[in-house]
Amino acid sequence: MDPRIVEHAKILVDYSTQVKRGDKVVIQANPDAHDLAVAVARQVAKAGGSFTVTMISEEIERAKYDGADDETLKVFPDHVMAMTEKTDVLISLRSPVNTKAMANVDPKRRMITAKTTKPIFDLINTKRWVLTVHPCATLAQQGNMSLEEYREFVYGACLHDWEKESKNLYKMKEHLESHKNIRFIGPETDLYASTEGRLWEAADGKFNMPDGEIFTAPVEDSVEGKIYFDVPFLELGKVLEGVRLTFEKGEVVDYSAEKEESTLKQILEVDDGARRLGEMAIGTNRGIKQYTLNMLFDEKIGDTVHCALGMAYPECNGVNESAIHVDMIKTMHEGEVTAGDEVIYSRGKYFYEK
Repeated sequence: MDPRIVEHAKILVDYSTQVKRGDKVVIQANPDAHDLAVAVARQVAKAGGSFTVTMISEEIERAKYDGADDETLKVFPDHVMAMTEKTDVLISLRSPVNTKAMANVDPKRRMITAKTTKPIFDLINTKRWVLTVHPCATLAQQGNMSLEEYREFVYGACLHDWEKESKNLYKMKEHLESHKNIRFIGPETDLYASTEGRLWEAADGKFNMPDGEIFTAPVEDSVEGKIYFDVPFLELGKVLEGVRLTFEKGEVVDYSAEKEESTLKQILEVDDGARRLGEMAIGTNRGIKQYTLNMLFDEKIGDTVHCALGMAYPECNGVNESAIHVDMIKTMHEGEVTAGDEVIYSRGKYFYEK
């Protein structure tokens, strides 16, 4: 087995989820993530955890929508809730075969499922969990790379000293929480929000791998200004490009997209909370060198910021509710992030790098 797979598994089990003796662990894996699942299972067993493995697949998910009517989608899966209640740790290993399997499913039907299963996802968020990717041909193709190039990309993003990385992230958290606002300034962008009473979260590899961002939930009615998201992203099975949003009193009052504007409109019309920001964040992982249309990686790219329409994270004291959480990214090589009177980031440097 590639020793990088073993190192990846050790990070997931020993650092991210800190599996200990007696823990009941669920490993979710795509079939193409088999090698990583084997390495994770071995590491969980070494730590004294008891595990079960469930197979996940985007084609299986699509089959649900092909076969079910809307009433079936509204049936609450008590059996899944029962397993989740008994689970201490969830480790999810993604290695998709077809990232576009859901592209032609009516977004309204997907929202039915999201609303139905929300209590399960809320419960998962109280557990120890981590989501990661195992390199595969599908994601390599999506990122315009050969499979070997994509392996190098994934491990360059994941195989860090996360204890060391966390020190800078928590230093940034301390500085941001000493102020009451945040402002993103750059080409076609000047976006302000109050963060008074909100907490910043240092994403240091405990829930996502790779990681490397710091985020908060802005005060919902305080967001003012405009922002241009220049990094393409995949949502509802479609690639959106060149999204521009304008906010007044926290709500999107004008929008456009250079590609898939109709999909952006669908996103904004999901519910009332979809027109407000649930997240504002700063990416810090310089091991991620390019976007790959995979938000697990793209939102962490160093020298970027991102915002998410929809659901706010309660751990940040956010209260915006929505069935969606859609991240959008902006490069900041020519931009600046300020909090209060302090420059947090400016044209390629974070304050702690000066």
